[in-house]
Amino acid sequence: PTGYMENSISYSAIEDVQLLSWENAPKYCLQLTIPGGTVLLQAANSYLRDQWFHSLQWKKKIYKYKKVLSNPSRWEVVLKEIRTLVDMALTSPLQDDSIHQAPLEIVSKLLSENNNLTTQDHESIIVAIAPLLENNHPPPDLCEFFCKHCRERPRSMVVIEVFTPVVQRILKHNMDFGKCPRLRLFTQEYILALNELNAGMEVVKKFIHSMHGPTGQCPHPRVLPNLVAVCLAAIYSCYEEFINSRDNSPSLKEIRNGCQQQCDRKPNLPLRLLHTSPDLVSQEATLTESRLKPVIVTSNEIHVEVERNNTANQKMTANVGNDSEPNLIDCLMVSPTCSTMSIELSAQADRILGCYVEILKMLSDYDDWRPALASLLQPIPFPKEALAHEKFTKELKYVIQRFAEDPRQEVHSCLLSVRAGKDGWFQLYSPGGVACDDDGELFASMVHILMGSCYKTKKFLLSLAENKLGPCMLLALRGNQTMVEILCLMLEYNIIDNNDTQLQIISTLESTDVGKRMYEQLCDRQRELKELQRKGGPTRLTLPSKSTDADLARLLSSGSFGNLENLSLAFTNVTSACAEYLIKLPSLKQLNLWSTQFGDAGLRLLSEHLTMLQVLNLCETPVTDAGLLALSSMKSLCSLNMNSTKLSADTYEDLKVLL
Repeated sequence: PTGYMENSISYSAIEDVQLLSWENAPKYCLQLTIPGGTVLLQAANSYLRDQWFHSLQWKKKIYKYKKVLSNPSRWEVVLKEIRTLVDMALTSPLQDDSIHQAPLEIVSKLLSENNNLTTQDHESIIVAIAPLLENNHPPPDLCEFFCKHCRERPRSMVVIEVFTPVVQRILKHNMDFGKCPRLRLFTQEYILALNELNAGMEVVKKFIHSMHGPTGQCPHPRVLPNLVAVCLAAIYSCYEEFINSRDNSPSLKEIRNGCQQQCDRKPNLPLRLLHTSPDLVSQEATLTESRLKPVIVTSNEIHVEVERNNTANQKMTANVGNDSEPNLIDCLMVSPTCSTMSIELSAQADRILGCYVEILKMLSDYDDWRPALASLLQPIPFPKEALAHEKFTKELKYVIQRFAEDPRQEVHSCLLSVRAGKDGWFQLYSPGGVACDDDGELFASMVHILMGSCYKTKKFLLSLAENKLGPCMLLALRGNQTMVEILCLMLEYNIIDNNDTQLQIISTLESTDVGKRMYEQLCDRQRELKELQRKGGPTRLTLPSKSTDADLARLLSSGSFGNLENLSLAFTNVTSACAEYLIKLPSLKQLNLWSTQFGDAGLRLLSEHLTMLQVLNLCETPVTDAGLLALSSMKSLCSLNMNSTKLSADTYEDLKVLL
């Protein structure tokens, strides 16, 4: 160079890099040997000089390996160079992500440009780069290569010995599969490769257990979300060909509105009508020919067969003109008398589906994972083709059953829809839902667990009366105690307005011993309530400190309190369970719950029944925003004390507006 760094120096042009170490040499200098001379670089301190030195050495060697591996001639030489490259990356004193990623990218490019390698060459290269994968995610092209190896050689020892720690690291540390979907695909193919081993799902089960760990609590919070993401993607892929063919098919809204514009569309998937007898075939064809041409759905690997009858078409037509978003259950619902829906997958897709639904079952068996799993599955993140597939919904029923058996509210509350207007697992697996394949046993189990928590409200009972009264009465007729209790509560809370329906419910209750007994108890309570209101009683009442729910129940059942307007439970040990007795005080206007354990579940019940309440003291109670917002329906409330609660500023502002 004629001037000081007048022209840039390429890394490939550097022949040698040395530290100046002779006596009286300039301090902290590097000497670069290039064609035609040398260049001295002086750093501010020895640390920076050493950093420059190792970085230049690294760059120089990387360019060398890129050149050598870009034109491979003999693969034994290439393999030796790859091992040397890996050793260099592992022994480098530099601390940077690119130190390990650069060799992986070089190998990835080498593999993508040479498709004629033997299986032995593949495995040798994978074993050579294995040390770099212990602390680094493989780049996308390398993931593609690993996927191919899993598909072609699922029984190879490389899958177990090399890929296992790589996949474990991905599941423990990956934060977003959306940024690198090939990591998810590699994990998916790896699990399928495990399933191809002789022990099959037992190997997969051991792998899932190794990810969870031997303790009751998994120490890695990202494992479950990543496993669920892999399962959802794999299940989606089973129906992907059919889903992609939806481009020209009627939208959900058009399905809801009866597919009125179907004649304007190009033919896409043939839907073949299924019937139980030839007579039904001719009858159905005659009825529907003038109104709606059968839609036929075809696919290379998937065949969907749906039967529709006159009742189903009338239901769809009745909703024409409704601009609201179609309900998932309505879109999939068929006539109760003709509810056959059959989907046939290819053998490969069927194996994939079976494997990943089984993994979801395994995940639901871990107590610490079940709350998060229920939350992730609450929005029903499956395509409607999966929900229409009898095998899928039948296998997934185990997971829903586990949610329904869990006493924790954070788990079983996820059976309900994620928001108003959307369907949840409760609707899907209830009688009349597309996934219901029993006589209502799972439905009864779900209702039982929901009624045992904070869902013992008029709103929940009203939804059952409007949508599921028939199944409730049928199960009560068969002696199901939960359904008997449901029918009694509907009568007690005046949910049913129609006199004929009330008489039918009473007849149903009196047809069984348990129903007759509970109905008699209801009648006794109603008579006692009327007598209580007739006699009156005190207008003010204060319970002693440390009184419990049982003490309050015993007191209120001992006499008449129909005129009670002011009740103080301050500094007692009552909980939300006492709300069941408080709502039977029709004249109550002032309630003091200061320093009690009264929580959100109790507040929800009070807001449903104590419409005349004017003063409420919740100071030093464990209530939260969720419970306090329920008070917005109490329009008579004049004074509300929320000091020392978990009230947030936003909820406070909302309550100021609503009350």
